[in-house]
Amino acid sequence: MLSTRQLRYFVEIADCGSFSAAAERLFIAQSALSRQIKDMETRLQTPLFERTARLPRLTAAGEAFLPRARNLLSELSKASEVATQVGNGELGTLRLSHSSTVPMSGRLLRGISDYLDQHVSVSVDIAKLSSEAQLEALADNRLDVGLLRLPVLRQREGVQVTPLYSERLLLAVPPHHRLAVDKSAQGIDLAQLKDEAFISIPHPQRGGLSYLSAELCMRHGFFPKAARVVSRKTTQLQLIQAGFGIALLPESMRDIAPPDIHFLPLSDPDCHSTVALACGQNPTALAEQFTHHLRRSE
Repeated sequence: MLSTRQLRYFVEIADCGSFSAAAERLFIAQSALSRQIKDMETRLQTPLFERTARLPRLTAAGEAFLPRARNLLSELSKASEVATQVGNGELGTLRLSHSSTVPMSGRLLRGISDYLDQHVSVSVDIAKLSSEAQLEALADNRLDVGLLRLPVLRQREGVQVTPLYSERLLLAVPPHHRLAVDKSAQGIDLAQLKDEAFISIPHPQRGGLSYLSAELCMRHGFFPKAARVVSRKTTQLQLIQAGFGIALLPESMRDIAPPDIHFLPLSDPDCHSTVALACGQNPTALAEQFTHHLRRSE
């Protein structure tokens, strides 16, 4: 089989028009160059150059071989460049997922936009998955980076979860709720919500926002009473709007909420929720570049 070095030698001779000039440009002895071309011709079972008293001239076989040799070298150069870019996290598609309570808005969208501005050969494929599904996909290498809310109750081997940022929780209530109507309400005490119906109740084996909300309520002496219709997904915004109940929601969900839902401040200073980054313990260069950028932008 021919080597890439031999292809390069052959093209260089054709471009220079002589063995001696090509040898100078390649920084090798002319005799070594001649041996490589002779080996090529032996392997191809046909001469590539006519050795004349003056300058070497391409044979018909050499003329046919030259453009293909150029293409092979060009494709090899492109392949090498692509491999280097992918290995350095400068090229490729990042598989990103977020839970329904981590909306793609505000700071996250700005962070992704800034990252793409700096990495023009990278694209991002975004999907919405539950925290548990994200951890499973990361463990199976079907996902590069996940965005979820703490706490995570069931860790997956080979997946690391690190806090990214925290944001305050607000009380989301329907348009005509008594607390929304009472304009004097400043800083709602969670204890006031003991008899309210919550449209988000924690799953016994899942963490996330609903688990945190229940934990905060229990610190104030009660477990949240379930509404007749409940959801742990983005649909809880529609349930609140329809008057089925209330929920503790992160401030960022105001960006995607219907305009007539009221978001009220809470008096408890511990009412904050943390968004975390999840990725494999041995992330790709692309995932590493992206997570580093998001952390740095916070």
